[in-house]
Amino acid sequence: MNPSKFRFPALVAGALSLLPLIAHAHGGIGQIEGLATGLGHPLGGADHLLAMVAVGLWAVQMGGSAVWLVPSSFVGTMVLGGAMGVLGIQIPFIEPGILASVMVLGLLIAAAIRFPALLSLSLVGLFALFHGHAHGAGMPLASAAIGYSLGLALSTAILHGLGILLGSAFRRLSASDLTRLTGGAIALSGAYLALA
Repeated sequence: MNPSKFRFPALVAGALSLLPLIAHAHGGIGQIEGLATGLGHPLGGADHLLAMVAVGLWAVQMGGSAVWLVPSSFVGTMVLGGAMGVLGIQIPFIEPGILASVMVLGLLIAAAIRFPALLSLSLVGLFALFHGHAHGAGMPLASAAIGYSLGLALSTAILHGLGILLGSAFRRLSASDLTRLTGGAIALSGAYLALA
């Protein structure tokens, strides 16, 4: 059994187990409300939801250390993009970049393209900057910023985990065609969102 398969889910489970401590450490209703808002925010937009699941699915498709490196890279870089958004540091083409992330990740999965690790991390990192910046620019009051940021990061990691679970299930079923069809559906959904 490959222990690297369990690193990302273990990290997510560990982070979730710390929620009560974090909420207590930062105290106040504002942080708890911020946490709830951050957890729910990615679920309200199809673009973020699809891209996050796609990151996990693509990571499983690439296999090896990509299963935990690619999603971890996304979450870390998304936090950086969020900080840039909060500070008012401008990044051009935020919305087109977010839509491109859905379409490109879907196409990469549909075509079963595996890049070298550095290129994969760079591409996912670029998309993470766009997503993070958009979320950071829309962050609620500063009093809830820590809770919101934590909730957003955890929700994103959970969505990556769903993509990983889906990809792992397809792999166990030896159903690579289902993985590729799901990627195609994600890419088409991205195209629809771009035109809507």
